Amino acid sequence: MANAFTQTRPLWVAVIGSGPSGVYSAEALIKQTEIPVQVDVLDRLPTPYGLVRYGVAPDHQTIKSVTKVMQKVLQDSRVRFFGNVYFGRDLTHADLRQHYDAVVYTVGASADRNLGIPGENLPGSLSATEFVAWYNGHPDYATRNMKLDMQGVAVVGVGNVAVDVTRILAKSAAELGKTDIADHALKVLAGSQVQDVYMLGRRGPAQAKFTTKELRELGELPQADIMVRAEELELDEKSAASIASDPPMLKNQEILREFAAKPLQGKPKRVHLRFLVSPVEIVGDGKVQGIRLERNRLDDNLSAVGTGKFETLQVGLVLRSVGYKGVALPDVPFDAKKGVIPNLGGRVTMEGKVVAGEYTAGWIKRGPSGVVGTNKADASETIKLLLEDAPNLSPAPQPSLEAVTELLKVRGIEFITFEHWSVLDHHETAQGQAGGRPRVKVVSVEEMLQLIREKQMLPSS
Repeated sequence: MANAFTQTRPLWVAVIGSGPSGVYSAEALIKQTEIPVQVDVLDRLPTPYGLVRYGVAPDHQTIKSVTKVMQKVLQDSRVRFFGNVYFGRDLTHADLRQHYDAVVYTVGASADRNLGIPGENLPGSLSATEFVAWYNGHPDYATRNMKLDMQGVAVVGVGNVAVDVTRILAKSAAELGKTDIADHALKVLAGSQVQDVYMLGRRGPAQAKFTTKELRELGELPQADIMVRAEELELDEKSAASIASDPPMLKNQEILREFAAKPLQGKPKRVHLRFLVSPVEIVGDGKVQGIRLERNRLDDNLSAVGTGKFETLQVGLVLRSVGYKGVALPDVPFDAKKGVIPNLGGRVTMEGKVVAGEYTAGWIKRGPSGVVGTNKADASETIKLLLEDAPNLSPAPQPSLEAVTELLKVRGIEFITFEHWSVLDHHETAQGQAGGRPRVKVVSVEEMLQLIREKQMLPSS
């Protein structure tokens, strides 16, 4: 018999993850008027907004303004935020199915892909993901002992994350001091000895993944000259044909040619944009001291093929930015090869069959592609299917406003509501205003909780 959800018995949905895809999923649920809903958004960190807070570069404040829209969603009376709640530990898969009619997994792609070359495990070789999380103050990475006492750094990859990392390394402490970059990172970057940053692409400029805006910013760095080799910009016939009707890619080629022709201005740092080179080995005695590259050509399928010609760059840090993948959740189907939750348009599947009442959105659904805004349409696609399924979903045995909060209290979980987060948010922005910055981030979970406790909003632990 079809379910008829009402105001007194709404459709109860749990959203796991409070980044863009999670909040956009909640927004799609409350914007529709067909079915009354109640949405709980859960996150393992006390802070909402996920990638917007911990992934977007600190010097890109305009992008971060999307949190104003996300805030309105999380403040809606039909939405509750539960921060500091770890799915699989504090609340299990079985718990969710007991208290919610449907679950939407929106946990992103937090793991990085390896290069698979010798020397990759040397100290000084790490993922760009770790570096970004470190300078953005992610609690899992804030205490990393990051050193920038070397002259050269290699950033492997030519996507927007690689550009972000390169740009941060090439900026001065004075420039970064006006942003919300984490204080510990600002201190290390202020003492940085880095002079040369090499951004490395294994294929040609026509295959690079950065956007025009990001690329243009590299040529506008006050403290760094940009260096591009004209011979590495020459396009083979197939590459030229592949972008012939792609205005953004054609614009990128134009900008790159301008970079190559631009005379050096003697700035203190240099950004080297390299193409058609593949790392084949990270070299060093006890730590990274260089990276060996092989020169490539493109075959008929536009795949990179080594030419047997090599060079070595003297670098003391290698940051790989060659792709990301999701991490399996307890008791949730997972495709380890693709790094996603298997699904059909957003409906979770197991061995090809749809798992009733379970859905996914964002990078954990489709893989790491697109920008922040891409997740809105993706989440809407998933929620549309959820709403189509709603009349035939098996109702949760124990849906109620108190059920989950009481369960968390019994288990001793110090869960964070949006009201709690607002206290922390106000503290950070007030600290920032005092120093002419957007905010000064609190980077320790315990310190976050203590600040909220001091407002007598949480019981002392």
